Amino acid sequence: MNTSSLICTNLTKYYSHRLIFGNLTLTLNENSSVGIVGKNGSGKSTLIKVIAGIISASKGDMSLDINDKSIPKEDFFKHIGLMSPYLNLYDELSGYENLEFFMNIKCPDKSVNERDEKINFLLESAGLFKRKKDLYKNYSSGMKQRLKLAFALLNDPLLLLLDEPCANLDKEGIEVVYRFAEEQRNKGMLMVATNEESDLQLCDTLINIEDFKKG
Repeated sequence: MNTSSLICTNLTKYYSHRLIFGNLTLTLNENSSVGIVGKNGSGKSTLIKVIAGIISASKGDMSLDINDKSIPKEDFFKHIGLMSPYLNLYDELSGYENLEFFMNIKCPDKSVNERDEKINFLLESAGLFKRKKDLYKNYSSGMKQRLKLAFALLNDPLLLLLDEPCANLDKEGIEVVYRFAEEQRNKGMLMVATNEESDLQLCDTLINIEDFKKG
């Protein structure tokens, strides 16, 4: 049976001479989820950034296999979605235009109609459809967070990375995140960096970044 997995082997990250985490090894398989925990500033977001390809590990290796075929590192981004507080969208574009811009980059093979349909579906699901023409800079913090979730889901990612996903969200927004997270766990792979107990209910296993402070 074909399977997909993310395998991190001895991942280590230094900033200057300060160790953030060392020799971190994990395997995340299809239809499963993992929570990354640790005190504030311990390196949870740094690990997410390494896996997302935003920054490089100092040492170690990472592989992404889809149906038992290894994906080249330069193509990881095609199969990963990221929702995070540090994700920057464009203030001078509307909610729709932001998603349209990134959809053209992430999914160039889709037709214009397919892109439009996907964007509108995500905006509706995130409760933003009626505000899709509003500029991003005029969104509330919660609306911005929900648009970042829609951004993360544009390419139907195999691996969804959620970094503090419920920050600035009200009850309705949290329910949106949890619904999509549950769907992701059932069809792909989910990684959540958080210390919120309710967020961790989404996770099958937990990894404490504090356990990897030796290089």
